[in-house]
Amino acid sequence: MSNSSKYANTITGFLNIYKEAGFTSFDVVAKLRGILHQKKIGHLGTLDPDARGVLPVALGKATKAISLLEDHTKAYDAVMLLGVDTDTCDTSGNVVFKAAKEVMEGITPEDISRALMWWKGDHEQIPPMYSAKKIGGKKLYELAREGIEVERTPEKIHIDDIIISKIEFPQVYFHVECSKGTYIRSLCHDVGKSLGCGGTMSSLLRTRAGTFSIDNSVRLSELEDYIFQFGMEKMCSDKILPIWEAFSDLPSYNVKEESTKKAKNGNYLTTYDIVEQLFEENNTCKIFYGKNKFLGIYEKSGNNFYPRKVLAE
Repeated sequence: MSNSSKYANTITGFLNIYKEAGFTSFDVVAKLRGILHQKKIGHLGTLDPDARGVLPVALGKATKAISLLEDHTKAYDAVMLLGVDTDTCDTSGNVVFKAAKEVMEGITPEDISRALMWWKGDHEQIPPMYSAKKIGGKKLYELAREGIEVERTPEKIHIDDIIISKIEFPQVYFHVECSKGTYIRSLCHDVGKSLGCGGTMSSLLRTRAGTFSIDNSVRLSELEDYIFQFGMEKMCSDKILPIWEAFSDLPSYNVKEESTKKAKNGNYLTTYDIVEQLFEENNTCKIFYGKNKFLGIYEKSGNNFYPRKVLAE
């Protein structure tokens, strides 16, 4: 039996893909379907074609966990170009505004820092027209390409931190950690607007998405080379992360052997069903059964554990 037929439609877990510029997130999924000979694949958190960095990809049963991971925070390294506005809010678009020389000369590093740091915390942000967000069943970028601009409702976002690494005027290099739904392109536009000079994003690198870090991400070309050199089985053991690793920040509990059937049937559990240990207060947690077999994600409330998603291996 060939490697491709042996592993067809059997791989479950996550791949931490480094998406390169020029690929859409859908391109990555389509390419992986060909590499892995598997249809059931999905990704977490869309990246623009020009953006690079972490794109977590779910395989097989792991696709059921995507909805539980979408709210995880993300981190980016970005570059903002001041003095210019474009229709896409990044440098791939058409210039619609350029600041006068005297306006640019009046902007200080302190002004830039103040304008960026204002965005730390809770805010509302209007999604850009060139985005994958849907309104009326149609993606905004599809409407934008037709020359249609629609009113967008501001979305609540949270920015945990912004760190400016350097300013090489008119370019500003910064790191941002933020909630789901935060558009860094819109952030650059809004900062430029507050400075009165316009601003657009010239570079974006996602360095983290939830527990997935750029440090252990893999490029599609590297994945193909690895399979060619070592085979599909070794690639699966070395590169595919088990579902539970995507939730490594959550506490773990183990089901007693006599409660395994009850748990796998999707019933709620009590502390009496869990191997005796110290319990944290109400929380979201991972639950295992048998010899380190992942059961799923549960919500602990009082002495009970309610299933959010049963993902028994």
